[in-house]
Amino acid sequence: MELKIYKRGQGYYTRLITGIASFTIVAIGCFVLFNLLALKNMWIRAFVPAAVCAAFGLLIFWIVNKPSIADFMISAEGEVKKVSWSSRKEITASTIVVIVVVVFMALLLFSADWIFVFILRILLNVY
Repeated sequence: MELKIYKRGQGYYTRLITGIASFTIVAIGCFVLFNLLALKNMWIRAFVPAAVCAAFGLLIFWIVNKPSIADFMISAEGEVKKVSWSSRKEITASTIVVIVVVVFMALLLFSADWIFVFILRILLNVY
């Protein structure tokens, strides 16, 4: 296991954010582990989660800099840079359309439900 940065500078932000997000998940897990270890010996209670956190931190660093995974992240970042993103005006219009359709569908389902309940109450003579 070699701990060096593969293709330094390429895919920097993708690998950095992936590493930080992964380590955040590990750190939260280690905090939960610390709280679950109800031991009287505080050194063991603190050292075990810290050791697990450090081990996973090194593993994450190794995985993010593994050539096959790093090349994938580099190429993924390159593809994202090629994307033509929608303008603010297009996104606003699309969002409004989605909200209107959702409200319309909710009203349609509510009215259909109300009609079915009304018909079933009449047929079953239940009020």
